[in-house]
Amino acid sequence: MELLVREGLEGFSVNKIARECHISVRTLYIYYKDSDDLIVRIAKEEAKKMEEMLLDGFDASWSIEKGLEWMWKARADYMLDNETSVRFLDLLRHSTYRKIIFGGTIQKFQKTMEAFLQNAIRNKEIDALPLEVFWSLAFSPLHSLIQLHNESQSTDKKFKLTNKLLDQTFKKMLKGLLH
Repeated sequence: MELLVREGLEGFSVNKIARECHISVRTLYIYYKDSDDLIVRIAKEEAKKMEEMLLDGFDASWSIEKGLEWMWKARADYMLDNETSVRFLDLLRHSTYRKIIFGGTIQKFQKTMEAFLQNAIRNKEIDALPLEVFWSLAFSPLHSLIQLHNESQSTDKKFKLTNKLLDQTFKKMLKGLLH
């Protein structure tokens, strides 16, 4: 993952991964058909791990406020603790690997989020919205804050995402979503 994040898709090769891992290329081919197989299998494993962590303890029947607050906390924790994995999956999300990796891998997560949204609509907590619009409104601020936090760690910028900032942003997002 680290090599792919560092080098990008165009700079990634089986030879480079073998060299970095101090193994022969032939050893890699024992376990993987080719570089695509290696990328897809690792990405599916990481996506599944992320799905399990985000859904562990989550209940789609919760109120919109409780569910979003819980999901923001879980997502923030995951994204801050697993920066390389998040960057790896994000890189692939914006590539031709998207359908292969995310098409069937995180179905439980998608179904749970759809049920959560439908529950909130049915309970008249929010207006009916397509899942994609809801997702953009509910989670884009969080993703932006985490990206700014991570970028500032590797530059001279001094932005640090704190629990207080996370809570303030969450409350403003929720207010906009509910009203």
